[in-house]
Amino acid sequence: MRGLLRCATVFPRRAILLNFDLHNHSDASDGLLPPQSLVALAQRNACDALALTDHDTTAGVAAAAEAAREAGLRFVPGVEISVTWPNEGVWPDRGPVTLHIVGLNVDVSHPVLRDGLLSVRNGRRARAARMADALAEAGIPDTLEAAYALTGNEDMIGRTHFARVLVQRGAAKNVGQVFAKFLTSGRPGYVPHRWADLAGAVAWIRAAGGVPVIAHPGRYKLDDGERRQLFGEFRDLGGLAIEVVTGSHEPRQYGEFAAHARTFGLAASRGADYHGPGESRFEPGTLPPLPAGLTPVWDLF
Repeated sequence: MRGLLRCATVFPRRAILLNFDLHNHSDASDGLLPPQSLVALAQRNACDALALTDHDTTAGVAAAAEAAREAGLRFVPGVEISVTWPNEGVWPDRGPVTLHIVGLNVDVSHPVLRDGLLSVRNGRRARAARMADALAEAGIPDTLEAAYALTGNEDMIGRTHFARVLVQRGAAKNVGQVFAKFLTSGRPGYVPHRWADLAGAVAWIRAAGGVPVIAHPGRYKLDDGERRQLFGEFRDLGGLAIEVVTGSHEPRQYGEFAAHARTFGLAASRGADYHGPGESRFEPGTLPPLPAGLTPVWDLF
C-alpha cells in the first residue's frame, strides 16, 4: 500500500498552463462534499489534476483517488496540517498564530506522517468543548452537540462546524461573518490552542515523500518582517513552496506572493481552498493561472 497513491500518476514537467488545483477539502474534515463529489466537480470544471488536502487527516484520500482514477483525472494525495508558530516564546504584544501547512503528493500510509496527524487530531475534541463553553458565555448555548452533528468525521470537529451552527441560528449571514464576529483571536468564541510546530509538520511531510507548502500566506495576521521570518524559517526547515494563487487570496495578492516565492527560492502552488457550495470563492479548477516566471509546485512531484 505504501507509495501506491503517491506514485499512481505521472505529472508533466513545466506544465504551468495545465489546470492543477492543489488545495481542496471534503467532508472527511470540514468540507461539505464527499470526496467522490469533489472529484466530479473538478472534472466538470476541466481540472487536469486535483489534490485533496483535508485538515489533519487523510481519511478521504483513498475514496478520492479511486474516483479520480475512474474519471481519468490526475490525483494528488495531500493533507493540510494545523501549526502553531512561532514555537518558542511570543511576540511582545500578542501570542503565536495558527498557520496551515499543506503536504502534497504524500505517501498517506507513512508512519511518521500518520502518527504526527494523529497527535494533532487528539487535541480537537478538547478544543471543541472549550469553544462551546466560550460561546455559551457569549450568550450562544448548546453548540457542541449541534457542531458534532454537522461533522462527517467527529475526530475532525473544528471552527467551521461551529460557524455553520451559528449561521443556522441566525447569528450571522454566512460562515465568513461568523469567523469575523466570534471565532478569530480576540472574539468571544475564540479558543487558543497549540497545534503542531512548524519543524514537525515539515518533517512529517518530507518523511512521507511529499512537498511542504505554506497555505494561503496572505490570510495570516503577520507584518512584513514576520512574514519574511516565516518564509525564511520554513525554507531552512525544508519547506519547498508557498500558495500564490488561492481562493483565500485577493487577486492583488497574487503578485505579492509571487515575488516572495522568487525572493526565497520557493515553488508556487495554486489551489481553490474549496470547502463547499456557498462557502468558497472558487470551485476546484476555476482559478486563474499562476503568474509567469515561477516554478510550479508540480515540477517537484
